[in-house]
Amino acid sequence: MNIRNLALSLSLLTLSACGFVSIDSPQPTPAEPAVETPNVGTSLRAERAARQFVSVVETVEPVAEAECRARTTGMNCDFNIVVDDRLNQPPNAFQTLDKSGRPVLAFNIPLIATVRNSDELAFVMGHEAAHHIQAHIARQQRNATAGAVIFGSIAAITGAGEAGVQSAQKAGASLGARTYSKDFELEADQLGTIIAHKAGYDPVRGAAFFTRLADPGNTFLGTHPPNAARIDIVRQTAATLQ
Repeated sequence: MNIRNLALSLSLLTLSACGFVSIDSPQPTPAEPAVETPNVGTSLRAERAARQFVSVVETVEPVAEAECRARTTGMNCDFNIVVDDRLNQPPNAFQTLDKSGRPVLAFNIPLIATVRNSDELAFVMGHEAAHHIQAHIARQQRNATAGAVIFGSIAAITGAGEAGVQSAQKAGASLGARTYSKDFELEADQLGTIIAHKAGYDPVRGAAFFTRLADPGNTFLGTHPPNAARIDIVRQTAATLQ
């Protein structure tokens, strides 16, 4: 974990959540600056959120890395957990790779601030780590490449020009990338359940996070499965861990 970046981001988290309220009485004279006091409640909530995040990282990260090493061969299992401190973003977490191939788990401030308990945060963290362990980025890229080849070839056979072939390749890549995305999410939910459980958290309680998300339904080209399906697989997996 990149402690330096995390510490800086967490300091920004605390500062960004500190609101101020003006005192209405007495009204300041033109030569007298308005008096402001910190919103203590907001500041304390930000501090609790920051401390909770650090605590969950410290317990989940080693479990996720151990699970990665146990399930893979030759994969980089040194997770770098970072905070996206951009403001005015919807709650979000994602997994990616840096230029050296090191796995990165990123969590933005709104997500850190809105999870209701450490179980929810641990489950989300386990879910994102699972995406890397199960090589979902590489698998998605292979699917996108296959889709591009198939669609491009069909366009060429049917007499499309260069622009038409390129357009077909883009459409095929997009479709290919989405083909198994729902399966990837359910796979990550399943392994994320195991990681959260091994780290000492309650993944079923953590999956309650889904109940506050807009349900994507079961659309053909949707990237995420219905929330009910995700909660079901968490419950089923957790039942085998008792």
